[in-house]
Amino acid sequence: MLSIIVSFFVALIVTLYIVRFSHKNRKMLDFDMEGVQKIHAFPVARVGGLGIFLAALAGTCVLYLRAPESGLWAVTLLLSALPAFGCGIVEDYTKNVSPRRRLFFTMISATAAFFLLDAAVVRFDIPMVDAGLAVVWISLPLTIFAIAGVANAVNIIDGFNGLAGAVTMFMFASLAYVAFQVDDMFVMSTALLMVGAIAGFFLWNYPHGLIFMGDGGAYFIGFMLAELAVLLVARNPAVSAWYAILLLIYPVVETVFSIYRRKYIRGVSPGLPDGVHLHMLIFKRVVRYTIGVRDARAVTRRNSLTSPYLWLLSLMAVVPATLCWSNTLALGAFCSMFVMTYVWLYAQIVRFNVPTWLILNTWLGSRAGQGHPSPAGLIEGKGESSL
Repeated sequence: MLSIIVSFFVALIVTLYIVRFSHKNRKMLDFDMEGVQKIHAFPVARVGGLGIFLAALAGTCVLYLRAPESGLWAVTLLLSALPAFGCGIVEDYTKNVSPRRRLFFTMISATAAFFLLDAAVVRFDIPMVDAGLAVVWISLPLTIFAIAGVANAVNIIDGFNGLAGAVTMFMFASLAYVAFQVDDMFVMSTALLMVGAIAGFFLWNYPHGLIFMGDGGAYFIGFMLAELAVLLVARNPAVSAWYAILLLIYPVVETVFSIYRRKYIRGVSPGLPDGVHLHMLIFKRVVRYTIGVRDARAVTRRNSLTSPYLWLLSLMAVVPATLCWSNTLALGAFCSMFVMTYVWLYAQIVRFNVPTWLILNTWLGSRAGQGHPSPAGLIEGKGESSL
């Protein structure tokens, strides 16, 4: 427990320092407030990942002193994460690192962990598939692809105050619980110190958006999340491979659906940003119109009201994954249910058939009597649906 406490306070203090003094270094600030995925009203520091990484490093040092064997594994994992984290931080400072380059460096990190920690995708609990994964030159590229994909997926869902932070804390907490059940102290301790590091950052990120996670934080967290999930399954035969799939399914489905939408529906490059991710649609068509004014405070409030919807969506996967971590059939069924729920919800919102419970929840949470539209007005909203 000491490692989670240390990581929390290191993240809290380092992040506060960055927030307090970031205005003295303009490269640390995000001045782009007109971009297709930009929802903030004033320049904000986007190097929150630095505080998260330093906090994880501090927590790992404590873990090494108290439990050298687990600590050594955690140190090796952090060293493996350096290429992914470093490339993301460079992007946060320079705004000049392409998505392909960031993916390439994340793949380097995944390759390092594969050979240093035996962090490999070794099974899907499907006999014929598992036989193929016993061949290293099949397992290696699949592992690299999976790790880099999850890291990129976390970066994609990092669109609103507190969204990626809370979702990944849920996932790390689940990993810690399941690791405890199978007595895997390395995975449990590392997952907990990541919870502490993200929580210290989260207090400055949500609800007021004083700092952003940035690409450095998103790629680092995504890498650690994917690696711990892979290691937990690889090291513990009692844990179903579908536990990891269901646990990570929200950011993965968001990414796969985004690639499909851009390439096959809109006919553009999958790497181009757009404003029609599910979290963007909830902001634009559920939350945005409940607060009629357009000043900076209202923009920040709308931003923060969006995230809880996605927290609940992610918990639809995290909770059953945590409860059914050894039951492959149940986990597979919940995976199917999540995908169907995601597609249904996306289709409803994009066609302006917003579910009534979504509208009522946001409307009741906003201030009454200040010119906000009624729930009926929102439900009957008109416009051209667009993917």
